[in-house]
Amino acid sequence: MPDGRDPSNPTPGRETTNAGPTHGTPTSADLSGPTEKCGVVGVALDERAAARPLYYSLYALQHRGQESAGIVTHDGFQQHSHVEMGLVGDAFDESDLDSLAGQTGIGHVRYPTSGGVNASCAQPFSVSFKSGSLGLSHNGNLVNADEIREELADLGHAFTSDGDTEVIAHDLARNLLEADLVRAVKRTMDRIHGSYALTIMHDETVLAVRDPQGNRPLCIGELEDGYVVASESAAIDTLGGELVRDVRPGELVVLEPDGSGYDTYQLVENDDTAHCFFEHVYFARPDSVIDDTLVYEARRDLGRKLWEESGVETDVVLPVPDSGRAFASGYAEAANEMTADGTARDEGEDAVEFAEGLMKNRYVGRTFIMPTQDERERAVRLKLNPIKSTIEGRSVTIIDDSIVRGTTSRQLVSLLRDAGAEEVHVRIGAPPIVAPCYMGIDMASREELIAADRSIEEICEEIGADSLGYLSVDSVADVLGASKLDLCLGCVTGEYPYDIEGEETDRDVQRPVIGEGEPAHADD
Repeated sequence: MPDGRDPSNPTPGRETTNAGPTHGTPTSADLSGPTEKCGVVGVALDERAAARPLYYSLYALQHRGQESAGIVTHDGFQQHSHVEMGLVGDAFDESDLDSLAGQTGIGHVRYPTSGGVNASCAQPFSVSFKSGSLGLSHNGNLVNADEIREELADLGHAFTSDGDTEVIAHDLARNLLEADLVRAVKRTMDRIHGSYALTIMHDETVLAVRDPQGNRPLCIGELEDGYVVASESAAIDTLGGELVRDVRPGELVVLEPDGSGYDTYQLVENDDTAHCFFEHVYFARPDSVIDDTLVYEARRDLGRKLWEESGVETDVVLPVPDSGRAFASGYAEAANEMTADGTARDEGEDAVEFAEGLMKNRYVGRTFIMPTQDERERAVRLKLNPIKSTIEGRSVTIIDDSIVRGTTSRQLVSLLRDAGAEEVHVRIGAPPIVAPCYMGIDMASREELIAADRSIEEICEEIGADSLGYLSVDSVADVLGASKLDLCLGCVTGEYPYDIEGEETDRDVQRPVIGEGEPAHADD
């Protein structure tokens, strides 16, 4: 094991779990909407090959990326890698999994935001160097990758892609030539600025790292014969494991290669976090637990808040499948308890109906994204079809998670009117998206965002609804049990928790100095 795991290591926050496994008793997508960048996973097992558990985990994380999938394993002697474009089921066959020998490994599914849609940016990214082999999977986005890439290129590093993951891998490899594993990770963390949840392989050792503000999710799970780290707890559930806890912001987790336990090191501490609120609103699976909150229950509670803030009396409440379903459930439940003006409903009063009025064609996924606005609008009709008997002659409220460009919302309102709806009201379980995301979510530019330069009344007119209501930022923070300074709200406030050129910040933060004048390492 690396020197950094010695108890004398000066890095603070070391927690050791090495009692061994306890055998079961351990401690959807909008066609024009935002797209998540990646899902990551890493496992260390006792005697079982890691390839299939990694493969199943990537299936559980497929919603986080559909452009490429990959696995890197290590058998104690050499590294094995298989990375392909496409969905998990298309990227691997039986022989591919059989070729990935070893009891430890990492995996990745990707949707590109930094780097293009090509094999050179697919992950895990692998590199061999003087101190061994390195594999790296990254969820998030760095805002100073170009500065570090330029410096490393001047030092002779050759890059094969324009993605920021390769920048992290090269920087870590350089630091591993001069320091033990823990110190090398700390030095790289001191240089990179932005959002990252990483699973890393250094030879047969699997590591997990979460950025100091905890922007992207990452958690630890225990299996009967080992441990797993993954973007979401749903991957742990798929393997029959138990969620241990979230990886803390700024924490490094090192799995024992034999699956007997893990060590942790709190490498960086911040007063505030910057958890991405959109994980709970849209990206994460509803059955995942992120930062101690079940996503499904958070969405139901957001729906209840939505009724309290902007409820409208209609005959029926319809979710936009699939991500609007939990919001609509909470909204309708609250609507049946109190009226829109805040008074309790009389016993026996006709209830607001919650119904499935839009059916989704599940064979049209995120890959069916059209390049022009006209084609996007046609694609919505292919993906969603109204149930006329639920809608005809009735006033309808449709509940969705967000409005990005407005394409889907406008088309949905038109679909419902064509199906005979007398009124169509739209309610959104998040605040208006007014600014782009720089942290690994393809959220569109300001020019494309319908709320960037329009009032709610103007958006309502644009999409053709009878009324439109969004959830407030304060309600989001309240439901998630966090202060606004512990959340990343950049896309709905225009103020970011990272130092991004040309953008406002919501806290005192500065990006690291790279190159000449770079400060000495605090751990040296």
